[in-house]
Amino acid sequence: MHATATHATATHAAADTTVADATVGLAADYFQSYSVVGLLAVVGVLFVAVAFGAGRLLRPVVPTPEKLLTYECGVDPVGEGWAHTQVRYYVYAFLYVIFAVDSIFLFPWATVFADPGYGAMTLVEMFVFLGFLAVGLLYAYKKGVLSWT
Repeated sequence: MHATATHATATHAAADTTVADATVGLAADYFQSYSVVGLLAVVGVLFVAVAFGAGRLLRPVVPTPEKLLTYECGVDPVGEGWAHTQVRYYVYAFLYVIFAVDSIFLFPWATVFADPGYGAMTLVEMFVFLGFLAVGLLYAYKKGVLSWT
């Protein structure tokens, strides 16, 4: 009886060791994939830094009054630097973001919603999301952007 208990204890310890090894292996795979992303980010930053450094070392530096002028489309600057701009165009960008984000999230949601396990909670989350979009659309309506002039 004692030998059987020792064998069971050894089997249980071996199973625990196997589970621990599998957990360590999964953690190593997880961090290895992030290390590749981190290494790629470091290489990208170094590439940009070397390019800017080489440009700074190799370019000629001969400042003249013409080079120090503000340049826009080959036209000499006239008047002050301040100009009135139409601020209403930000609202068009805002509306675009509302409808683009709406379509980006609604299409994948519609394809996944029918799968098992995506029940009422997913439906509630989507209605909360649509509520945020409705607030943005209501804001645009109150600003008068949706009316043709």
